[in-house]
Amino acid sequence: MELSHELLNLIIRFGFNLSVAFIIIKLIYQRDHNNNDFVFTYFMFNSLIFFFASILGSITINMGFAFGLFAVFAILRYRTDPIPIKEMTYLFIVITIGVINALSGDEVSFEALLFTNTALVGLTYFLEKYWQNNLLDSMNIDYEKIENVKPQNHEALLADLKERTGLNIQDFQFSRMNFLRDTVRIKIYYKE
Repeated sequence: MELSHELLNLIIRFGFNLSVAFIIIKLIYQRDHNNNDFVFTYFMFNSLIFFFASILGSITINMGFAFGLFAVFAILRYRTDPIPIKEMTYLFIVITIGVINALSGDEVSFEALLFTNTALVGLTYFLEKYWQNNLLDSMNIDYEKIENVKPQNHEALLADLKERTGLNIQDFQFSRMNFLRDTVRIKIYYKE
C-alpha cells in the first residue's frame, strides 16, 4: 500500500511536532522541575491540538461552531467539580477524538484519519504504561525536626524521612516553613 501525499505530509509534520514538544517538555521543562505530574498532560494536549487543527483545518466550519467547541471545553473545565489533571486530560482526549472522527468527513482521507487515531492511542498508551511508570511519585509531608532543615543537615533529613516513611526517597523540596510551630512542609519524590 502506497502512502498518499496527505498522509505522508501528516506523518512528517506530526513527527516534527512531537520532536519539538519532546525538547520543550523533557529537555527544558522537566530538567528544572521535579514535578512530573504534567508531563503526560503536556504531551497529550500537544498531540490533541495538533491533530485537531490538522484534521479540522481542512474542513470549512462556521465561526459559531468553532466558538461552541471552545465553550464546551471551558464549561467542562471551569463548571465541574475539580478533578485530577490526568482525568481531565483523558476527558479532552475522548472529546477530541470524537470531534475529529465525527467532523472529518470526505475532506480527510481515511488513511490520515486512521493514522491520527492510531497515533493518539499509541502515544496515550506509551505515556501511561512505560514513561509514567519510570517517573517519581510525590507526596507532601509535615515535618517537625526543624534542625534538619539546615543545609548541612540534609543527609540526616533524608535518612530520617526514609526511615519514617519506608519509601525510597530520591529527592525533596521545602514548600512551606512555620517557625512559630517548628514545622516544615516537605514535598518528597520517591520511587515505588
